[in-house]
Formats: sequence, structure tokens, C-alpha cells
Amino acid sequence: MARHGSENGVVVIGLGRFGSAVAETLVRLEHDVLGIDENAELVQSWSDRLTHVVQADTTQTETLRRLGVQDFGCAVVAIGSDLEASVLTVLALAELGVPDIWAKAMGTKHGRILERTGAHHVVFPEAAMGERVARLVTGRMIDFIELDDGFAIAKTRVPREAVGKPLGVSGLRSKYGVTVVCVKRPKQDFTYAQANTVPEQPDILIVAGPTAMVERFASLG
Repeated sequence: MARHGSENGVVVIGLGRFGSAVAETLVRLEHDVLGIDENAELVQSWSDRLTHVVQADTTQTETLRRLGVQDFGCAVVAIGSDLEASVLTVLALAELGVPDIWAKAMGTKHGRILERTGAHHVVFPEAAMGERVARLVTGRMIDFIELDDGFAIAKTRVPREAVGKPLGVSGLRSKYGVTVVCVKRPKQDFTYAQANTVPEQPDILIVAGPTAMVERFASLG
């Protein structure tokens, strides 16, 4: 079996909706990607879009060794409903010494097992998307991203109290604990916000700050 290892390359195991989205984005970002899945049809469908695609059982350490997975700098385990295969794959990657292992978890218990088995990062895409959608449908936020340590970035509309006033005068940061990073006017690009920037009613703001404060700010009428 040919070896395609690369310290800057990424192995994506499981080419369902989540895994294929990860793999395709990595290719677009010009990373070397090895996609692996047990499903022959999925492998065939991605053969002309990923750097390398292989049909294989990833629960076996020796199989991954023959594929040269240990030479990659990062692996993403995107296996969905087969929890046993997910855990055994993470274990095999850990045994091979892959330095950075990301794994998709279907629930809290699954995530804890993946961490104990050797995953360095565990993601909960369904739960994360559910929380994100809940914030968007119940407030004035247009988009929302929560980062680590309780910090968030949101795209939201201009609150009434800030319309027509320079940001330095409206004092949104001192009142609400958020920083207005950018302002977007209709049919114009985003521009960095400054103290003399005057947002108007159709404008969109990009704000950043502690999650609770960003949520409060986005709920202003």
C-alpha cells in the first residue's frame, strides 16, 4: 500500500456528511488529505475530490500502519453511528502515535470514552449546531460563534440606542461589556469599527465579548 504521509497532512476517517465537509474544506485550504471509509460507494464518490481516498477498516492498527497514517500530523475521526468503530479507531490512532487526534462524539458518554481512549479534541457537532440555532431563532442575532473559555463573536443588528451616534459616544463597551469589531453597511464590505464610526439602522455589527454579555447585547430592542 502506498504511503501518503505528511506532517502537514490530515487523515479524515468517515466520509459521511460531517467527515466529507471537513475533508473537502481541508482540500480547499490546500492541505494534503487522506480520506478513509469502509463504504466503497462513498470512497468512489470522493475519489476525484480528495487528495487520496482509501476503503479500509480503520479499527485495526496494522491497517492504519500500512496506510502510513502515523506519518500524518493530524487525524479526524468522523465516524457517525458506529460507536464501537469510532472508539477503536481513536485507540488505533493513539497507538500509532498520531500527534493530534480529533473525534466526533454522538453524546457526552461517547465523548468521555473518546478522550480516555486517546482523542486530544472531542467535538459535538449536533449539539453545537442545536445551541447555535437556538440562539439565532430566539434573539436578534444573525450569526453566532462561541469560542473557548466563554468568549463569543456575533453578527447582530444595531440597537436603537446606538443608531446615529459615534461608537465612542454611545459607550456600548462600557455599558454592555462587548466590543464592536466591524460594521457593515448595505451593499458595502465590512469595515473596522472606530470611535468615530456612526452605525445606522440598516447596518450590521460584529461584536465580541463574554458569551453572556454578547447574548444580552444581541437581545436589545
